[in-house]
Formats: sequence, C-alpha cells, structure tokens
Amino acid sequence: MSGQPEADPEGGSRRRTASRRGAVDPVKALLHRHRELCERAVDPLEIAAGLEAHGVTDRTAARFRHRDVFSLAEELYARVPRDGEPRPQTEPVPGPRVRADWVLLTLLPGLLGTATVTGLRVTHGQARLLVALGGLTAVALAVRAALRRGPLAGRSGTAPWATEPGTRAWTLWLLGYALLGDGLVGAIVTAGPDALPSGAPDGPWPVTTAPVLALTLACAPAAWCAHLLRVGARRRLAGSRGLEDFSAAARPLLLGTFALFLGALTALLALCAAALHENAGYPGGLTLGALLLLARLLTVHRHRHAPALALGAAAAVELAAPALLLAGRLPGCAFLASPVQALVDSWGAAAVPALACGTAALTLLVHALRTLTQASAHAPTGAPE
Repeated sequence: MSGQPEADPEGGSRRRTASRRGAVDPVKALLHRHRELCERAVDPLEIAAGLEAHGVTDRTAARFRHRDVFSLAEELYARVPRDGEPRPQTEPVPGPRVRADWVLLTLLPGLLGTATVTGLRVTHGQARLLVALGGLTAVALAVRAALRRGPLAGRSGTAPWATEPGTRAWTLWLLGYALLGDGLVGAIVTAGPDALPSGAPDGPWPVTTAPVLALTLACAPAAWCAHLLRVGARRRLAGSRGLEDFSAAARPLLLGTFALFLGALTALLALCAAALHENAGYPGGLTLGALLLLARLLTVHRHRHAPALALGAAAAVELAAPALLLAGRLPGCAFLASPVQALVDSWGAAAVPALACGTAALTLLVHALRTLTQASAHAPTGAPE
C-alpha cells in the first residue's frame, strides 16, 4: 500500500548481522571497559591481574567464552594494537634482578647498629649519650634508605616511604620498647625505676640491645626474602592457568619465605646474644621481626591500612602495660595492675611484647595469606627494581 513505508530487508539483515556479531563477540564490551588497562599492560599477565583487581573471576571469564581469566587476558592483549602492529603475545616480564645498590643498602643498618652498640660498650657518661643519639640517627637514616631501593621499596607509582599516618610512629615505639620496655616493666614490678637508663645492661633500668641489633642486621635477610617472594610469585603467575591455581601455588611460597626469615632472625638473635652476653629475647624479638616484615610486605604491595592498624594495636598494648602497673600504685587502684602483674609473674616481662606483637603478626599473616596470594598483588609493572 502506498500509505505504508516499504520494508527494508537489507537494513533488517544488517541489524540482525550486527546483533549476531555482538552476540558472538562478548569480549568487545569488556575491552572498551578496560581499554586503558589493556593499552598500558606490558604483557597479558598484567591484564589478568588487573581484571582480578576489578572483580573478574574465572567464573566470570566463562561468560566471555574463556576457560579462565588468563585466557581472557591473552585475547584482550592481542586485540589492542601496539606500535601500529597487533601483537598476540609477548614473553613474560623477567623477574626482578639482584642489584648491588639495594644489597649494600640493606647491609648498612646492621653495620651501623653494630658500630653503635660497640661505641656504647666502650664509652661512659656524656660520650655514651652522644654515641647513642648519633648511632640511632644513623641507623634510622640507613633503614630509610634501605626502604627506598630494592624489594622492600614501594611498587612502581607509589612513594617508597608512603605509609598510613602514624605507622612510622608506631614502628619507632615498638623498636624503642624492644630496647627499653622489658627493663622498664621489670623495674616497675620491683618498685622502681630509681634512675633513667644508663645504656648498660646491668643498670637500674636495663637496656636490651641484642634483639634490636639483631633486627637491624635482619634488614638484609628481610630484603632477600621479599626478593624471593617477588621472583617466585612472578614465575608462578607465568605458569598458572587460573586465579585459584595461582593462589594455591602462592600460599606455600609466602609461608616458606616467612619461615626462612624467622630462621635467619633466630640465628641473628642467638649470635647477638652470644656476642653481647645478653638474653636473646627470642619471644619478643621473633614476634616483632615477624610483625615488621609482614607489615612491610603488605605496604610494598599497596595494602597499608591493615599494617597501620596492627602496628598501632601492638604499640597500644605495650604502652598500656607499664601505664597500668604505675596506675596500680595509686590508692584503691591495685586492680588495674593485676592483669599485667599476673602475666609478668607467670612469664616474665618479655611476655608483654611477645603477646602484643605475636597477636598482631598472626593477624597480619592471615591477612597476607588472603591478599598477597592474589595475582593482582604481583602484577608486572615493567619498571625495573
């Protein structure tokens, strides 16, 4: 009829063809949604890790007609032209290399710590105070430099010293308590302290230097363990065919490197205790070392909130212990000191930092087993270490 528009079979056919093309090409919409990620990726593994960070799982990949996220990432990578030519795949990004600069920097805190402890042992009075101040400043700067290079540094695109507010303060408090805390608690229990710490292990307020010296020396094994974790994770990422497959392989790797660090720290504690003729302080030293390593590993992989909370909680417990003991001296307030007094009477003053740092470290370990075993935590960035 003349009053009705003529049918356009060719147009309808084009619409049906386009509809079918959209139906058989579900990856196209995903490519547009994550185009920036796909364009800047250095290889398909980075796309896979980025997709995981955006909530794409192997089950989600099945809706795009791929067996897993890694297979989907390979197609996304192949579809993005680079340098005018599409490249289906590239070789995996090589693992981070061992470089002389970060190796030497991780040795520096231990060397300066050893020099400081030696100076404290051979000086007295005003000279000892100057050696202590100068040595602590030098060690702090050396640790800061060690955290700016190598496997203990922040990931590409983040400030190497970036932390949650207060994290550095909590860390300094925990280290200060390792040096002075046990002596303070012991002195309070015996109705002291009667004088300020003199820097001597046999003074009225004893100073425990062996665990702190061992922790400065442990910067080197901590860096090596972080390096092994990063290299091992990259290799497992390259060899995995699914996110769950990578997580299953990454868990023993994380636990193995963590155990390796604890073994190295145990040896350093024994060595320092023998050289300084002090108590090794294994419970407090090992739990504090574990806490600091896990906090740094999480910070390096952009998980800063949990380390800040764990370090703050441990510091708060250590601050509360001597405060409650002192408050218990007030008339009618003896009940405030009862929990800490019972703990110290049963296990000694070292039980306070062991309990505080051990609980915090265990919490971070559980958190790390959930976050650092994800592919997105180890995505290649293409930046040299």
